[in-house]
Amino acid sequence: MLCASSFYKGAPMTQDSQPPRRNLKQVRILLWVLVALAVAGTAAILLYPRGKANPLTTQEVVSAKAGFGGPFSLVGADGKPFSSASLEGKPYAIYFGYTRCGDVCPITLGRLVKLRKQAAADDRLNIVFVTIDPAHDGPAEVGQYDKAFNAPIIGLTGSQAQIDRVKKQYGIFAQPSAHPMPGKEMEHSATVLLFDRDGKLAGTIATDEGDGPALEKIKRLL
Repeated sequence: MLCASSFYKGAPMTQDSQPPRRNLKQVRILLWVLVALAVAGTAAILLYPRGKANPLTTQEVVSAKAGFGGPFSLVGADGKPFSSASLEGKPYAIYFGYTRCGDVCPITLGRLVKLRKQAAADDRLNIVFVTIDPAHDGPAEVGQYDKAFNAPIIGLTGSQAQIDRVKKQYGIFAQPSAHPMPGKEMEHSATVLLFDRDGKLAGTIATDEGDGPALEKIKRLL
């Protein structure tokens, strides 16, 4: 791309083509005004006291964690009612997904099984899988899905009302995809939630988090 100055190279400007002196003077004045405004703005940014957000107190953080989750009643893979009271006394990792999920769900559960084995905690940490698609995932479907990982996983389903209630308790987003494809029929939160033996939220594992930090979080639960 040619710059404008190349059209005038070697061709001197005539008197008629030169910009009027009055216009040049106006341009200079405008430039000085802009410089002055820039300096004033910079000074205001540097000197004006900035407000600071008040950080959460330790008690507020503890209260928020204590109110997260809570008791629930769903249906196990055996078709019988399952109460969250059955999880008491042992830490657990809970994940919300669905059996038709083509990528993130099986990858996440498989990773949890691997991390639990690396932590030598097969009998000290429960892995809980809660379907977000009870219309397609009954007890039989959830049970078959859990067995595919060749490791103990507690699969849970329930009525739509039950699932909606638990999703709200655990802060889970889930809804049918606007453009469903096989294996991607639902959009949902993919974070694993970690709870201690007292049922209190102790941490999370994100999908893009490395295995090292995730393993350390699991070990701290035990």
